[in-house]
Amino acid sequence: MPWIALRVALVACSLALDVFAVSIGVGMRGLSTGTRLRIGAAFAAAEVIMNLIGAGIGAISGRMLGDVAGYLGFGALIAVGAYMIVEELRDVESGIDLSRGWGLALASLSISFDSLGVGFSIVYLGVPFPVTLGAIAIASVLATTLGLTFGRALGARAERWAGLLGGVALIGTGALFAFLKYTGRG
Repeated sequence: MPWIALRVALVACSLALDVFAVSIGVGMRGLSTGTRLRIGAAFAAAEVIMNLIGAGIGAISGRMLGDVAGYLGFGALIAVGAYMIVEELRDVESGIDLSRGWGLALASLSISFDSLGVGFSIVYLGVPFPVTLGAIAIASVLATTLGLTFGRALGARAERWAGLLGGVALIGTGALFAFLKYTGRG
């Protein structure tokens, strides 16, 4: 049971770091409580929905590809982590308001693409799916709240490191789970 909890925590925290990074950037402007709640709900909903979509794709591919699909899912985690790192290093600044309307929709979609890859691999992690989705939602809301609340104080430096750390965590998680599956321990 502790091993399952650790797996769930690794996945939820890896995803939450990306949400935290975006939330810091948005929070640098200072936002009202209502705006923070709206952003938190949008980010958490996007994370969970993309995990559901990814899990559906993973289950279908699992039936079609058999045992290889698990390794593809872990490869997707590694690829998503690498993508997160590349995106953070590109450091492109946009003039879009990420706190409402289309800007919020785009921000929610962009931070949840990693959840699509994670959802694809969740089927192969050996964790209870509803518990994992709940943990992802809670971690996302907490990361959003912390990022928005402390965004102004933390500034751009913490935003950069959180995104990079999230990418590294996803790469490490994917590699670890692939190794455990290969050795028959996971």
